[in-house]
Amino acid sequence: MTAPAKSQSPAVAAPRPIVRLRPGRQGRVLHGHPWVYSNEIEMDPATKALASGSIVRLERHNGGPIGTAMFHPHTLIAARILSREPTDQVDVAFLRDRVERALALRTRILAQPYYRLIHAEADELPGLVVDRYGDVLALQANTAGIDRLLPMLLPVLQEALRPAAIALRNDSPARAVEGLDPDSRWTGGTHEGSVRVEEGGATFFADVLAGQKTGWFYDQRDNRDFIASLSSGARVLDAYTHTGGFAVRCARSGASAVVAIDRSESALALASRAATESGVAGRITFRRAEVFAELEALAAAKERFDVVIADPPAFVKSRRELESGQRGYRKLARLSVALTAPRGILGIASCSHNVSVEAFQEQVARGLADAGRTGRIIRSAGAAADHPLHPMLPESAYLKMLVLALD
Repeated sequence: MTAPAKSQSPAVAAPRPIVRLRPGRQGRVLHGHPWVYSNEIEMDPATKALASGSIVRLERHNGGPIGTAMFHPHTLIAARILSREPTDQVDVAFLRDRVERALALRTRILAQPYYRLIHAEADELPGLVVDRYGDVLALQANTAGIDRLLPMLLPVLQEALRPAAIALRNDSPARAVEGLDPDSRWTGGTHEGSVRVEEGGATFFADVLAGQKTGWFYDQRDNRDFIASLSSGARVLDAYTHTGGFAVRCARSGASAVVAIDRSESALALASRAATESGVAGRITFRRAEVFAELEALAAAKERFDVVIADPPAFVKSRRELESGQRGYRKLARLSVALTAPRGILGIASCSHNVSVEAFQEQVARGLADAGRTGRIIRSAGAAADHPLHPMLPESAYLKMLVLALD
């Protein structure tokens, strides 16, 4: 495929605008942080007039170079570093290098083509998420800068991976913050129905155009491996099963029976299909229900499970929800502990990036005490290796998973 000419992207037009930091505000970014906040920038009239997503030369107050960045004059995170070289051209060659490096890392880590290919700042493409489902890609452009680069980026992905189709899942709340419209559709081909995902000897199905996020949660891969390894002969409860990841993996590893709960009818349909395709349909019962209410009903019925998994959607989507969300995690822990048999295993997760590891662990500990139980943490983990972390961006460590052995 012929790459578009550089002139086709307004994001790389010359001359490049200059954005300067206020005096004394360059410390964080010079030490490697990839973000610059609006109150750290000299917002003069020319800077305020720049188009959202412009590629700029970022400088110190005295004109010393910092790097190349994507700039947005109307958001809290005003500049996102693309390169520490202030003269780098953000063109097809630049994007190709970023994609090739991300691909080389994933193929080194994982044997099968099912993984997160690009994980935003950690892969030096701020705001970009690309998940690979064999010959189908699902892409989210969550910043104005990345959105402006799509005319160049999409051909680069086509060239590198030759996908049959790319699903644009540009419907995240982050796009609204950036002033971007939602846009979910196929490009570069189409795909009928759900896509297949292979993991741990099981087959799953993801709705990449309408499911949660991009349809499947690769970030929990290693945690599914671990909990599945503890499930042989066990009676398992999988709360918030979504498309059946933990449930099917546990059944494949020899669980005697699995109860899987979710409120989404469409997700449960894909989970049931995965159970059938993976040969474990006879050992999994899927229930459509509100999870908290169902957990309380199971406890009232004196049900107990050898392994309990609680992997909810984010309870804290903004800092305003922090207090109520933390109460939610405490309650979820209490209800889950109450359903865990003596000497059983509890796996409980949070994907709320506003909740720290320490805060999450505290709420789980409080829930444990509320249930009158004791136990110990045998695993504390984050996302799988195809979700790398930027070393100066702790905000990217959103996933927390605690596995406890209860008394």
